[in-house]
Amino acid sequence: MGSPEYIVRGARFNEFEGMGKLMVQVYSQLDGFPTISEQPDYYHMLANIGDFTHNPDTELLVAASPEGKIAGAVVYFGDMQYYGSGGSAASEKNAAGFRLLAVDPLLRGHGVGKLLVNYCIKKARDQGLTQLIIHTTKTMQTAWTMYESLGFKRSENLDFMQGELPVFGFRLRFD
Repeated sequence: MGSPEYIVRGARFNEFEGMGKLMVQVYSQLDGFPTISEQPDYYHMLANIGDFTHNPDTELLVAASPEGKIAGAVVYFGDMQYYGSGGSAASEKNAAGFRLLAVDPLLRGHGVGKLLVNYCIKKARDQGLTQLIIHTTKTMQTAWTMYESLGFKRSENLDFMQGELPVFGFRLRFD
């Protein structure tokens, strides 16, 4: 049903480094995902996740407890030209997107990821956009299942290769 003990808010500048470490930890532990040595530029981007906030309409969002404990984070793009993935996603019109969803491994299964995704859905709807674009991989099966349960549909025209890793596009259309 979500995590009422966590609220979603914009990350504070002093939290960027910690969020970068969380991103590297989460992605480097995915079974079958490229390693740091295989894709050093990708992990450099993860470690410096706060850099995305230099772009217009781009936010690093966190799910935080009232005490300030960060349970997870995601990058929200209100303008797809800053989305930064491969493939055709950056040219999508009247769309928002999110990337780089990460949940603290100790807090998985408590609805934190779903809370962050639902916040992104609401944000895109509130902006009056018609769709939300995301990407995932086969190594992220839990997230994949969650996205489909929230109404995201596979969108093969958004697929691309990240080195040797197939990346799969999804979209949620708002009617």
